Amino acid sequence: MKRIVTNAGLLQIFFALLLVITVMFVSNYIVYKNSISGIYDKVTQNNALIVRSLIQSFDESFRTVNNVIHAVHGLRYDDSIQSDGRMRMSEIYMMQEQLASLVSNIDYLEDIIVFYDRSNLAVTSRGTSDLGTLFTTKYRHELYDADYWRSLSSTKHDLKTFPAVDYRVYSDGVQYKNKRLMAIVAGNKFRLSSKNIVMLVNVDALMKHVDQKAMLPGASLIVMDADRNILLSTEDSFGLMEILDDVYFKAGSETSVTREDFEYNFYKSDYNSFIYIDKVPYQFQNIDSVNKANRFIMVTAIVCALLLAGSLSIYLYKPIKDILKLFGEGHVKGNDFRKIHSGILRIQLENESYRKQLELVDGEMRKVVFFQSLDAYPHAEEQDALLRRHYPDFFRKKYFVMLSIEAVLEQRDRLPLESIEAFVARVRETLTTERMQAEVFHQGNLRFLAMIGLDQSTGRETLIRRLGNLIVRLEKELPGCSLRGCVSRTYESQVSNCPAAHDDIVLAAPYRKMKDAVLLDVETIRYEWNVYFPFERVEKLSNLLLNGRRDEAVEIIQETLRENMERNVHRNQFRHVANAIFFSMLQVAEGNGNDRQALYRLELDFQRTWEGATGVADIEQALVRLAASVASQSQSEQRSKLNPSFISQYIDLHYMENLYLDHMAEVLETTPKYFSNYFKKTFGVNYVEYLNKVRLSHAKELLKDSSLSVAEIGERTGYLNSSTFTTTFKKYYGISPSEYRKRQVS
Repeated sequence: MKRIVTNAGLLQIFFALLLVITVMFVSNYIVYKNSISGIYDKVTQNNALIVRSLIQSFDESFRTVNNVIHAVHGLRYDDSIQSDGRMRMSEIYMMQEQLASLVSNIDYLEDIIVFYDRSNLAVTSRGTSDLGTLFTTKYRHELYDADYWRSLSSTKHDLKTFPAVDYRVYSDGVQYKNKRLMAIVAGNKFRLSSKNIVMLVNVDALMKHVDQKAMLPGASLIVMDADRNILLSTEDSFGLMEILDDVYFKAGSETSVTREDFEYNFYKSDYNSFIYIDKVPYQFQNIDSVNKANRFIMVTAIVCALLLAGSLSIYLYKPIKDILKLFGEGHVKGNDFRKIHSGILRIQLENESYRKQLELVDGEMRKVVFFQSLDAYPHAEEQDALLRRHYPDFFRKKYFVMLSIEAVLEQRDRLPLESIEAFVARVRETLTTERMQAEVFHQGNLRFLAMIGLDQSTGRETLIRRLGNLIVRLEKELPGCSLRGCVSRTYESQVSNCPAAHDDIVLAAPYRKMKDAVLLDVETIRYEWNVYFPFERVEKLSNLLLNGRRDEAVEIIQETLRENMERNVHRNQFRHVANAIFFSMLQVAEGNGNDRQALYRLELDFQRTWEGATGVADIEQALVRLAASVASQSQSEQRSKLNPSFISQYIDLHYMENLYLDHMAEVLETTPKYFSNYFKKTFGVNYVEYLNKVRLSHAKELLKDSSLSVAEIGERTGYLNSSTFTTTFKKYYGISPSEYRKRQVS
């Protein structure tokens, strides 16, 4: 016994329970001193504040309905009925869509019904119908039928609110369901339009909207119009008739009447003069007996708590020792609870580590599922079953679009954030801030994909505008980084639609305009061919580089790129232009004696420059650098007097000119005789024969693929007249140019 009493753990339990007893005693004493009647006063005061707030909610709801009525009057379809009584159905359908939009924004609005004096057609938010059929099948009530509403519309009346009654509503296309509805009819003393408007308010949804549950339990509420007609009541038998005779108050004032065990609080609305009556229980019964019982309970609870504290102290001591054994400290003396606390902290740290590992695994699993959904090919059934659990995470809404974001760094390999994961988290956080349900994944390099859920397929323009603003804002938050986005079409939320959405993004990327906004919408892509590529000037570019004239070559490059920018061509078209210029210069570089491995590295560097370019300036600088290098090499090659690569390339580029031996010798800074002997020794054929073969090979292509005359072709390939061209052609090929062309055609 002495060992148990001196044990720290046991004493801690006992004193903890004793503290609980003390708190219980103090709490009961405070309740006793304050009395139940005082609590009742505070409860009723709070209930009065709640009822005032509820009345404001009612007023706001009726004000909203009134605004909707004015909005329907403002719809531009008063001339939908033609002079012969027929309807312009296209306008009717447009009005129906706008009614549906209005109803969707107000959860307690069941339906809007619009009809005209000279037509039996009724237009609702759910479609069009015959007015008689609508109130016979869709909204059925023995009194409020189509004839009733037609008769009411023929008489002059103000805005009128009808009592809440049960309608038999044909809701699911199979059976009727009772719904408690309140009809609000637009006034027609001063006609705002030719429409007759009936608003049906769902009473259950309205009571939920105004938060009826916040009222005092046992309280009831009744709503009356200015003529004291009961519109809405939460209690079937209210017993008002003899009470109303005793009540008179001005607008905006309040009054109360006490009858038997209830208090009736009357409020009058400042907005529409409606009367709200709050029925609450008046005082609690048998307060004295309750006070006596409370004193008895308080004393009994203290005695029982003391006994229970002692018993539980001994009973709970054994589980504490068992817990310490689980932590591996069951045989160590000392403060038991401190040891338990340290053990719990250790387990919490381990659990946190496991939680982070599980989050990482779950994130990788979701990423695998997402990229599998982009694959149009089937997978093993076991794999699909394993991954199908994550599909609902991507499709929480009815529709989705896919968004790609590509980041381009001003300084390569230098992220604006510490890691790719931080980049993904920033994109996800930005989307969440805009209240978009989105899943974001890293696709590779600095490309990211996001699935964005949509409640409905409409409103795409608003979504595109929000995403564009979001990317601009994100770009400002990430210095040294520019962003480009692309949005797919809208698809229904099914896994089978993911490959199509991804294809939209992949196929749309090359058709981004050079001066486009940061966000590309695939639905706005229009293919246009407006490329500027002057073949003669590009060919001249090669000649200039071959002769080492760098500045003139750079001017051609800049003028070609600038003109394409002005025309705002597609990115892939601009890339073709840049590649064509690059490869024309690469051909000159090859002729300057560069080995193929060096040319391959040049091409790789240029393609990397294109992929990482933040603008046209990067592409232009890369082309200018190559032009300067090639021109410098050409000058060096020309200084070496005779070079086979330079000679063959010069002939290929100038074959259409008068390339006499004297001219070539002058270009190569040597004598005609030395050049002739060098050429025959190097190329194995004399210079004139080599030149004729080059010219005639181009002539054959023109004969096959162009409509130029024989004389024009001879002139373009460097022959002074057609007879010389014909004679030379026949000498090498055995037939005339005309006969050669005929054979190609046949």
